[in-house]
Amino acid sequence: MSVPWWCQDLKFACKSLIWRMTCLHFARSSRSVIAMHLYATPEKPHLIPVIDISKVHDPAGLAEAAHQVREACLETGFFYVTGHGVPADFVAAQFAAARAFFALPLEDKLAIHMRQSPSTAGYEPIGGQSLDSQDSDSEKAPPDLKETFYCCLELPQDHPLSLRKMRGYGHNQWPAALPDFSGQMIDYYARMSALGDRILSIIAVSLDLEPDWFKPFYAPGSATQRLIHYPPQPARAAFNQMGAGAHTDWGGITILAQDDAGGLEVRTVDDKWIEATPIPESFVVNLGDLMARWTNGVYRSNLHRVMTRQGGRDRYSVPFFYSPSPDSIIEPMPTCLGEGRPRQFATCTAAEHMGEMFRRSYGYSLAS
Repeated sequence: MSVPWWCQDLKFACKSLIWRMTCLHFARSSRSVIAMHLYATPEKPHLIPVIDISKVHDPAGLAEAAHQVREACLETGFFYVTGHGVPADFVAAQFAAARAFFALPLEDKLAIHMRQSPSTAGYEPIGGQSLDSQDSDSEKAPPDLKETFYCCLELPQDHPLSLRKMRGYGHNQWPAALPDFSGQMIDYYARMSALGDRILSIIAVSLDLEPDWFKPFYAPGSATQRLIHYPPQPARAAFNQMGAGAHTDWGGITILAQDDAGGLEVRTVDDKWIEATPIPESFVVNLGDLMARWTNGVYRSNLHRVMTRQGGRDRYSVPFFYSPSPDSIIEPMPTCLGEGRPRQFATCTAAEHMGEMFRRSYGYSLAS
């Protein structure tokens, strides 16, 4: 007989109460606090559902999608969405732009290094981040074997949100050698924001809330769009070094487009790793830490990682991190509190949690 999800959460609560109440990072009970997450070969997928959201404008279709989303969020916190309405050729154009950017000479990419932007928009070289770094007491993991490009909401320099100089708003840097690049990124950002709003409405209904419950927290949201290039796993990689170390995402939800190279792996509720096999014309959706805090631990912000193969091919992915505005107060939803379900997290703002996780992952703090 499998262990109910609420028992797993109770075990986690007992082991992690002090750490949670510091308003930092959500993690599952079995995470080690003395060592990095060691790599083990994953199993074939069996718990990541594919959910068609094409009929959510109809009450019956919304109810069915919400039921399926709830089941997924109680288990892995991951699901695929199809029927999303984003044209395949538009997504293909995004991948073409990613390949063109990463094919630029290194000096061209370094000219727009992310540290030059107050919103950290721009290029991140290979080894610039260690995602398996989210437990402050754990052994330091090796840096990730990926290079990335960040962009965020395009805003004028004198916009009030740009003037705050914070992640997610303005100060984008665009490669001079690719004149059409910025237009594609801005269009993709808009499409993913609209899709994100639709997915959030389904999640709200799955929690017995009104479909527009998240709307005040995303007016506007703090979204970061990322292009990622994973070279094949090098033969001389450091011990336990991989494309992206085991981590949870930090914000609300993530909407991921992945190519057909494979490599994304997800940890299940019973602590096994499974492959998130690419499915044509789908997006992978997963919940971030703030969603776990909002739901008082009912829904899972789950560990995942990327491992490319030696002698294999390059992998490209396009994650869209859709998070609430920085000043949003993150407290448990009313439907996730009650008798037998005590509060598990202290109140924090979205910016407080996201800023701390950035510091742990990159090794420096953002300007306040």
